[in-house]
Amino acid sequence: MNIKSQKDFFSGLMFIVVGAAFAIGAYNYSMGAGARMGPGYFPRLLGIILAIIGSWVLFKSLTVATPDGDKVGSFAWKPMLCIIGANILFGICIGGLPSIKFPALGLIVGIYVLTFVASLAADVYKVKEVAILATVLAILSYVAFIVLLKLQFPVWPTFLV
Repeated sequence: MNIKSQKDFFSGLMFIVVGAAFAIGAYNYSMGAGARMGPGYFPRLLGIILAIIGSWVLFKSLTVATPDGDKVGSFAWKPMLCIIGANILFGICIGGLPSIKFPALGLIVGIYVLTFVASLAADVYKVKEVAILATVLAILSYVAFIVLLKLQFPVWPTFLV
């Protein structure tokens, strides 16, 4: 087996593993039918499609030659930590940390924290652009989740309400 593109090989392998994990994880849920989908329909179907795409990418990495072999570069630690950290902080903002008596800060503050921390992953960081993006995301999230879907979770910090 001669790998002609390392990037495609490992990407395809990752797609296959994640897709198979979703398909297997959704196995215990009822599938339903196309007209009346059960809770396992979407994750199983998505997992199978992802595994098929991964198989195609993996096959391509073994058959289509690239000039330099598409070597896998160094690991991007900063973007990974910023994105994961932003999601963790968002969860803390939405729910708070009752174990240390940290109050929930709500959806709006959570969106701003998420956007500003995730934006640190970029090479160029412009505060004005990030603030505009956070404002647009906060408004759209409020409209989508609170107004339209009527979800019940804190919008503003608990100590203000």
